[in-house]
Amino acid sequence: MKNILILANSEMAKHFVQWVGKRRINENEYYITCSNHHAEIPNGSINSFNFIDIDPTSLFRLKEIMYEVEFTTVYVVMSERAEALATLENIEKINPKLMVVFVSKWDDLVIEKENVSIVNLNEILSVNLYEKLPNVPKIAKNIGLGKGEIMEILIPFGSSFAYRHIGAISHRKWKVVAIYRKEKQIFPNNATMLLPNDRLIVIGNPIVLEELYKRVNKRQGVFPEPFGKNLYLIVDMLHEKEKIDVEIEEAIYLKKLLPKTKLYIRFINIKDLNTLNSFRKLEEDESISLMINYKESEIFSDIDYDVSQLDIGLFLLNKELFFKHNYQAHLHGLMRPVYIFGNSSLYNIKQALVLMSNEQDMESLSTSVFDFSESLGLKLTLCNYNPEGDFDESKNIVEHYESLSKLYNFKINIEEKRVNPVRELMKHEKILHISPFINSSKSVSFIHYLTTRFAYYFLSIQKHPQLLIPIDS
Repeated sequence: MKNILILANSEMAKHFVQWVGKRRINENEYYITCSNHHAEIPNGSINSFNFIDIDPTSLFRLKEIMYEVEFTTVYVVMSERAEALATLENIEKINPKLMVVFVSKWDDLVIEKENVSIVNLNEILSVNLYEKLPNVPKIAKNIGLGKGEIMEILIPFGSSFAYRHIGAISHRKWKVVAIYRKEKQIFPNNATMLLPNDRLIVIGNPIVLEELYKRVNKRQGVFPEPFGKNLYLIVDMLHEKEKIDVEIEEAIYLKKLLPKTKLYIRFINIKDLNTLNSFRKLEEDESISLMINYKESEIFSDIDYDVSQLDIGLFLLNKELFFKHNYQAHLHGLMRPVYIFGNSSLYNIKQALVLMSNEQDMESLSTSVFDFSESLGLKLTLCNYNPEGDFDESKNIVEHYESLSKLYNFKINIEEKRVNPVRELMKHEKILHISPFINSSKSVSFIHYLTTRFAYYFLSIQKHPQLLIPIDS
């Protein structure tokens, strides 16, 4: 659910609000200041409309509502220039990064701000008049029935349609006729793969296209999707029973937080059958299964088989085992996330923390970061800890994560500090550290080698639990 604030006081605002009320966008909640037109909203839309009797030119009144509700976008639709600019100034004082759509009928008005989108009424009218001239190509809204049978759909990061072939998603009631990718037009066939940021031109039944739009913009699902569905705990029986009990309890707790997942527990290094038998009662829960490995030499073969048969999406193990006998390289080869236990229990974790690395890695793991944090109800913080204080290098990363924050309606905190990242990480309490899972055994460039060395230092920190998300570097 996204909250939209409409600050309006003109006749045009009345028509805009009525038009919004007629559309089938039930996922939005609207807060509107033009209360005089309350009765003119269609009955079916009343539940999603909240009318506020305030003067948006009053900083105090506007601050009250914007502090109470977190908005994704604000529309300024006002007839008087001075009032519109005063309202825009108030919005910037309250939240300078908030996306604003500003309706203007004043050609001499120039607003050069990245977060402010200007809708010039004179330009819109001119374009519509121009399109009525003979021999002028028609844009999509003026082709066919004009009822939405031609639609442009953006493939966002994390969409279930990203990285899928046209042939696998085709439907008899709609068709992708063109793709715009990096300023180039592509005429697709069944073998064409869709990528994030592709813009699709789709033709079909208008109602079907509206449902398609919702599906495309819906995320892939609850973590650990898309890597798999179920959890896989590896228990080393050489450790003390108390430590094993804690790991199993934490894995069961995580399973409960991730709906519709099963927990598979693979016991290795069996030395005491009595201790092993004490865990049999866990199988009273149908969503928990126990498996035993008797030969250490066959453990990787067993893991490979389990991954192929059990839809494993997340491994759980302790740090000692992760660094033992090539576990790190083998698990990375399976391209599944890995949860590594820390001294702090998952029960007490309130915040997920991501330290910035290179741009490609950060974008690759971003969707999983949001999914995992939201599933566990954790606050999310993106940390730019740079000893040199050069934060401009990470502008694209910050922009990417802020875009996903708006898309998923999930708040993220951006923290920039001129500090040593390892030392700063050690200062934190009750956090989960999320980082890229990089295969350090590959031959890589010197710069990537340095990144890998930093990753090794972070992995060696026992204080915090860690979630490693695989990156094919």
